[in-house]
Amino acid sequence: MKRLKKMSLLLMLAAVMAFTAACGGGDTNEGTSGNGETGEELEGSVVIDGSGTVYPFMARMAENYMGEQENVSVEVSRSGTSAGFKKFLAEDGTDFNDASRSIKDEEKAQAEDLGIDVQEMKVALDGITIVINKENDWAAELTQQEVVDIFLASAGKKKWSDVRPDFPDEEIQTYGPNENHGTYEFMFENILEEQDLPENINLQQDYSTLVDLVSKDKNAIGFFGYGYYDSNKDKLSAVKVDFGNGPVEPSLDTIKEDGDYAPFTRPVFTYLNTNMAKEKPQVLDYAIYTMENAQDVAAETGFAPLSDEDIQASLDALNGLK
Repeated sequence: MKRLKKMSLLLMLAAVMAFTAACGGGDTNEGTSGNGETGEELEGSVVIDGSGTVYPFMARMAENYMGEQENVSVEVSRSGTSAGFKKFLAEDGTDFNDASRSIKDEEKAQAEDLGIDVQEMKVALDGITIVINKENDWAAELTQQEVVDIFLASAGKKKWSDVRPDFPDEEIQTYGPNENHGTYEFMFENILEEQDLPENINLQQDYSTLVDLVSKDKNAIGFFGYGYYDSNKDKLSAVKVDFGNGPVEPSLDTIKEDGDYAPFTRPVFTYLNTNMAKEKPQVLDYAIYTMENAQDVAAETGFAPLSDEDIQASLDALNGLK
């Protein structure tokens, strides 16, 4: 009888232990982490500023992440690449800075002086897109040199007829993002080879303002990242650029490092303060989540996705911070 009671007690204890394990017993606080693996439920904030070009990509990424990590608030702003670096490289600065250009040597030096360890994360590829008004039926195709000359002060192309004699005898109205943006710097440094833009160019902080201005001006021509054109195709037309082998339309297929639109293609980035990543688990988790989902979000927001090799290289570096 005693042996039977002892056996019954053991069976009851086994059942209780199995039930407790199935329910995730104890005081552990585990669930689904942002990177899709079983791990700690996170809380707190992630603060991001920087590039207006990268903003649509990062805003979508943040929305997706917060859908999985409901107790983490991801704040995404868009003051521009250069203005964003000023906020990033400061005491109690931002966790990430989105950038449509690489970090400059002087910014690296400033980070070193502040004791900030910076991790570069290439997230996608973008194409500088030359946009015109929907009513412009003469400049739908331009050579690379004609594009350069239009935005180059020293070329003196003030009227459309200065570009080609059969173009209208009307003044060209040029538009673009202002000096806070990496897109401006890429245009100035890489496409114009550090030669001045026209004095009368209309430079704006906000990309939606640029879209509106070009859409209302028949003689307008402007430049910005492909994503903003892609989301405003109903208002603007993109110039097909001839780089020497025929006109090329910017698209996710042509905007690649070795693609037909390569001369106007550039990588875009976010920069991580690894000090913050080590102090705040949600920051590192968000960084890993971003790279794990970069290819899908890039395609959804008007960017050409990176290669698997580029993604893995970034993930290896981030996982090394754990």
